[in-house]
Amino acid sequence: MKYDFTTILDRRGKDSIAVEPTQWYNINVPTREGFSRIPMWVADMSFATCPTIVEAMAERLWHPCFGYFAPTKEYYDAIIRWQKDRHNTDVQPENIGYENGVLGGVVSALNVLCSKGDYILFHSPTYIGFTNSVGENGYHMVLSDLKQDAQGVWRMDLADMEKKIQQYHIHAVVFCSPHNPCGRVWEYEEIKAMMDLFEKYEIWVVADEIWSDLILNGNRHTPAFSVSDYARTHTVTQYAPSKTFSLAGLVGSYHICFNRWLNDRIAKEAANTHYNSMNVLWMHALIGAYTDEGEEWLDELNQVLSDNVNYAYDFIKTHFKGVDLFKPEGTYMLYLDCEQWCREHNMDIETLQKKGVEYGVLWQDGRPFHRDYAIRMNLAVPHSLVVEAFDRLDKYVFNTEKTH
Repeated sequence: MKYDFTTILDRRGKDSIAVEPTQWYNINVPTREGFSRIPMWVADMSFATCPTIVEAMAERLWHPCFGYFAPTKEYYDAIIRWQKDRHNTDVQPENIGYENGVLGGVVSALNVLCSKGDYILFHSPTYIGFTNSVGENGYHMVLSDLKQDAQGVWRMDLADMEKKIQQYHIHAVVFCSPHNPCGRVWEYEEIKAMMDLFEKYEIWVVADEIWSDLILNGNRHTPAFSVSDYARTHTVTQYAPSKTFSLAGLVGSYHICFNRWLNDRIAKEAANTHYNSMNVLWMHALIGAYTDEGEEWLDELNQVLSDNVNYAYDFIKTHFKGVDLFKPEGTYMLYLDCEQWCREHNMDIETLQKKGVEYGVLWQDGRPFHRDYAIRMNLAVPHSLVVEAFDRLDKYVFNTEKTH
């Protein structure tokens, strides 16, 4: 490969909660002496980002004045080009809005579309960030459980969604695509059927597509707004280069909306705080990311992530009897269902999670995503660390009887 996805970066002392979680990490147990910490919890990659990003930021830093600014033509052109090349979407500058983060963008859109106290439809499992931000801003979540078919593929339950739309008088839905934490890349036909249902009840859609560039094993992402005329005029879609290029620490995201009224109202809502302003270095980072070289880097990254997911999935299915999971089609997260294993070993999920951390595997409590026996794992680390992590889990956590 042209780019380096194998070097194990030492991120200690470099402002990383992934390896130094402190108060952010809720599994409070020390790691045994002799075991390094492998960062597999928060959705944060342990790879050096694309070189053109650092180069674009460094070039801007040579001019030592950082006063007020406005987004440049180069910034809009970069987004327009990226969306056309990666997602076959034609966008104009007037369709693009800014937010300090995707969750802020979701809340701004809901503030325009809903009244405090309204019920908002989500699929479950549900990203913990949605749970926190929606509840803290005065809305109520209504969960429609995703169902796994005979092949273990997560599917929407349209009948349940329609029932809850009627029961709770729902006017807005937050749709995660690709899905976090399940890793599902929704097919065109599924999104179209969902949007037909929403058109029937005049539902607005806030789509979180921050993972849309991280697509594995040859799958294909379909933008939610692309499936019908109704979807195009009733959807605001949130994007950011932060997941794709590991830029979360720079802060920034953008949305795409083809409804002028909705776009204008969201821009006004976002501006009301007077704190929702773009950082000049984030702008240059995006310009550096959304390039030909950025596409080349991303294609290699997706191959690395696919290899990691394939290895982890096969290892779990082979070695961890009683642990179930769907093989992700997008993102770099695994979502483990450990209920059968816990019951067979008379162990609660919290104890299981602590055993992993004890041996240096920093994985994430999956219960806040609305599954009682779940663990979420981040595979955006060098492959050697994936192998090491699952070797430890095999020897010291799931199959200790083999070594004792």
